[in-house]
Amino acid sequence: MAMEPVTVTIGNFFFRFRNQVFPLVILALFLMRAPALPTVDGDTVGRLREAVALLSVFCGLGLRALVIGYAYIRRGGRNRRVYAKNLVTEGMFGVCRNPLYVGNMLLYFGLFLFHGNPAVVVTGTCLFFFIYHCIVFAEEDFLSEKFGDAYDRYRADVPRWWMRWSNFAEATQGMRFSLLRVLAKDYSTIAAATFAVIATEIYRIAFSDVAGQRTRSLVLLALAMLAAGVATAVISYLKRSGALEEA
Repeated sequence: MAMEPVTVTIGNFFFRFRNQVFPLVILALFLMRAPALPTVDGDTVGRLREAVALLSVFCGLGLRALVIGYAYIRRGGRNRRVYAKNLVTEGMFGVCRNPLYVGNMLLYFGLFLFHGNPAVVVTGTCLFFFIYHCIVFAEEDFLSEKFGDAYDRYRADVPRWWMRWSNFAEATQGMRFSLLRVLAKDYSTIAAATFAVIATEIYRIAFSDVAGQRTRSLVLLALAMLAAGVATAVISYLKRSGALEEA
């Protein structure tokens, strides 16, 4: 029996343990270097970097919302291993073979860029791209073996990483976008991204040498953190109570 490629082995490992490993890796990266601090001269470059970072975070969350809202695939597999009962090619999976992972990469890149330390940006982005590259290889290995020619035709028509938006209308034809499903399935990711951004900004303001309305800014950020926490708790309660279930 031939040994599977190293990338597939690595991908299967991270697929199985990503819920435990990913948060630890992100936390380690954020603790490895302090966030970039604003400077007295106005820091135009820093503001531009933050704007691009937030745009990347929003795009990542928006892409995740499109994926989940049209054709959600439970990415946990079965018994935390790569598994698929059916080959899903509709919704955003008709635009890109891995749209959820692309959304994740945009989200992570945005968070790393918002942190601002070059070592965190480069290390975090390269590391997570490598991890997702391996996970995708593991999934493709499974899908190719299970679905054969059907998957080969799908792979030939739909890009692995790029968005073929010309396929969007056909891929979503007759489908209904479900905002309730987005809230029910992705509220924790939205909350985690929000908390990470606010916490980074709190650190940046608290330890900055720039004078001004520091206390007022910290109070507003603390209130924003509290509001995000309350909203997350409310959505969690609504999900548990069944209020977010689709009719």
